[in-house]
Amino acid sequence: MTQRPPVTGVVGLGAVGEALLRMLCASGHHVVGIDRDTEVLERVRRRTKTLEAGPAPTLTDDPAALDRAALVIEAVPDDNATKERVLRGLTGTCPDGTVLVTTTSALSVARLAIASGRPADLLALRFLAPPVPHCCVEQVRTSMTSPTAARTLDRLVADLGLRSARVGARPGADAVALVYGYLNRAVALCEQDYVGREDIDTAMRLGCGLPEGPLELLDRIGLDTAHTVLTDLHRRTGAADLRPAALLTDLVAAGRLGRKKGAGFHTYDDLGRTERAPAGADPDAAPPAPVRRVAVIGSGTMARGIAEVTAVAGLPTVLVARSRAKGEAALDTIGASLTRAVRRGRISVATRTAANGLLTCAEHLSAVGDRDLVIEAIAEDIAAKRSLFGSLGPLCAPGTLLATATSSLSVTECAAACGRGGQVLGMHFFNPAPDMRLVELGRARDTTDETVARARAFCARLGKTAIVCPDRAGFIVNHLLFPYLGDAVRLLERHDTDIEEIDAAVEHGFGHPMGPFTLLDTIGLDIALAIQRRLHTAFGAPGYAPSRELELLVAAGRLGRKTGHGFRTAARRS
Repeated sequence: MTQRPPVTGVVGLGAVGEALLRMLCASGHHVVGIDRDTEVLERVRRRTKTLEAGPAPTLTDDPAALDRAALVIEAVPDDNATKERVLRGLTGTCPDGTVLVTTTSALSVARLAIASGRPADLLALRFLAPPVPHCCVEQVRTSMTSPTAARTLDRLVADLGLRSARVGARPGADAVALVYGYLNRAVALCEQDYVGREDIDTAMRLGCGLPEGPLELLDRIGLDTAHTVLTDLHRRTGAADLRPAALLTDLVAAGRLGRKKGAGFHTYDDLGRTERAPAGADPDAAPPAPVRRVAVIGSGTMARGIAEVTAVAGLPTVLVARSRAKGEAALDTIGASLTRAVRRGRISVATRTAANGLLTCAEHLSAVGDRDLVIEAIAEDIAAKRSLFGSLGPLCAPGTLLATATSSLSVTECAAACGRGGQVLGMHFFNPAPDMRLVELGRARDTTDETVARARAFCARLGKTAIVCPDRAGFIVNHLLFPYLGDAVRLLERHDTDIEEIDAAVEHGFGHPMGPFTLLDTIGLDIALAIQRRLHTAFGAPGYAPSRELELLVAAGRLGRKTGHGFRTAARRS
């Protein structure tokens, strides 16, 4: 008689359970998926028909199908009473020795283990967001966990290709509050109709290097789950930014719960893939006049980065600095950056040679007279920018585009100073400009459609993605990023806050490339403080107010990575 293979069970096929079921099937497990909702079972059945590897799962609403399970993952909602009831039911159904794994992200694993009736057999996989292949997970054991159960969980994590990471309950809770506050602000921004939903997601993905945009992440989490988490956070903290945004509440009430239901902020096909609206470009529109020659005004980090990008794209570029020495030093720095890009395989030797040949420097504004596009990247001071644009108006040829690299000052004020407001817009590159793919185009009050079209085409020539935003301090990315960073710094008011643990929790739990404190050090604390002050002046909300800790560090000259000391030190980070 042929012995049937052991079964791995998944109970609860919401966002976490479905993701784990798919990963188990792909790794060769014989999976039984359990859910009481027949609509959920049918949806998962459709989505798993296309699995390219592994046996198809058995999907049922009958827990008795787990009577020969060697391991069962419980992935029901993160409510103590619900989890205790499900786990007690599993101990009555599954054979002795079955390892039980809970996916709680916030509850006491020890309490659940005792409530299950089999404390030696119960452990946890703690995800702060629904899992994706190769993501991090925290394995949580208790003092009651048996060595056999611990080894079984180790093998499971290895089978699924997950990376084990230490997060901790308190840092994990802090990371959840920080990220969910950011997600809630993204919903509020969407509610304002400032820009479209896809633009918000694209901006945060490309501008911050995130694995997915905030609305995409909410759809993957489940809008009902996010609403519950935010409601609980708001009840416990009273923080206004954690009260669920009205749009989130409305979508949940309408049954648009995200990817698991086929519709949330975005819509999804039967296989769970995002359905995108076709591009709305007018096929009959004449192509905009191309940008062939560029001037960049300034010699700092952003000016050098922008000039490098335009030269690599094959555009003759003049860098206008305050002195010949500053300009030549800037060109030397760009040359060194191009050499590093060759070593890293980003560009060829031929491209570096050509780019160096296209770069020149000048110390007088008269050098911009023959340019199709002039990008101002001087200090973030509105008086200095207005003065510069006042000079550019009469110097530049008719039809020249004028752009400011600001992200937090008024583009409309700059435009008013030059007398040709229709040709002025914001062009916010991200640092480092050669690496970051996003450019936010800030449309001032009088900016024409032709100007926007030319700027879009120019960004495409550079290999960048352009998002058009109405002129407003912070545009999309800084508007959402800096309140999140400010929330992180305010955690330091608590005596037990550990900077490194919070950074690790955000990185491991949500897949961010940097935690908030490392990101602040990378941006530069002086720059972060200046942006927060301007955003606070523009919007007045408490979430934008700079923290005392940030102000003290800047006053002490601890500016982050560029000085070797900030929230972290260079030696500790390396």
